[in-house]
Amino acid sequence: MIRHLGRDEIDDKQWNNCIDRSFNGVVYGYSWFLDIVSDDWDALVENDYERIFPLPFKKKFGVKYIYQPFFTQQLGLFSKTLLTDQIVAHFAKSIPTSFKRVDLNLNILNKVEKINFQTSPQINHELDLINSYENIHANYSTNLKRNIKKGKANKLSTVKSIKPDGIIELFKNNRGKEITHLKEENYLMLKRLIYTCMYKGRAKIYGAFNEMNELCAGAFFIISNKKAIFLFSGLNEEGRSKGAMPFLIDRFIQDHANRHLTFDFDGSNNPDLARFYKSFGSKELIYNKLYIDRFSPMASWFINTLLKTRVLFKV
Repeated sequence: MIRHLGRDEIDDKQWNNCIDRSFNGVVYGYSWFLDIVSDDWDALVENDYERIFPLPFKKKFGVKYIYQPFFTQQLGLFSKTLLTDQIVAHFAKSIPTSFKRVDLNLNILNKVEKINFQTSPQINHELDLINSYENIHANYSTNLKRNIKKGKANKLSTVKSIKPDGIIELFKNNRGKEITHLKEENYLMLKRLIYTCMYKGRAKIYGAFNEMNELCAGAFFIISNKKAIFLFSGLNEEGRSKGAMPFLIDRFIQDHANRHLTFDFDGSNNPDLARFYKSFGSKELIYNKLYIDRFSPMASWFINTLLKTRVLFKV
């Protein structure tokens, strides 16, 4: 039996236990993560939390709609047992009609038939870190190896466990100037998320510094559910010219090679970022964005002017 539960009806212990034990569990699905990144959220829960499906939502002009929160790449159905297309479709059809629009990323192991739902493919990149660093490095592209050497030649150094505030400011003052939909409240939410992950022992924060000990690149990684997720980064022009980001990511890979971990690049459909991620020898994986519109065509056109899909880029 699938129940629709409000946030105050959800048993956090059972919910998080399901994410822990799910074969497709990921950090984005934990209740504490959703509490930080979502305005509000409900959920579909099967029986005794055997399968769960978070429903992050907003409400504008009296209209409730399900959306993909910032800093949250994949959600969808999480399950302690194997999934089929039919099970995923059953949950999608069970989303209450009170939500007039659904625009939500499913996870990589959620498959649905396009004949039943409108979906669009999204690209992710992952790299297996169980191999030795030498074997991983051997699969780097020639250009990537050149950029890593450039970082060394420019005498960059990496520092771990730096404060996240510097990385956020680095992003805001550079790439962030081009992303006008990111507001101060989003940066405050990101800071809260990073500090929460630090408190829970799930955060890794790396910074790349120049010879003057000035931060020119930084990255925030989440280690959870056998994944190392490259969630957020900042980079200035000096860091870009000196190969700071390839240098920094390579250092992270060195530190975490030979572990039962998957490096998750967290995207992207952006061709330039995809090319950069592939240069590490990563595999391209596809997950689906689920789209359900319960408005009339005229109402849908009007709502489109009010609710716009927003995408976050790292650097």
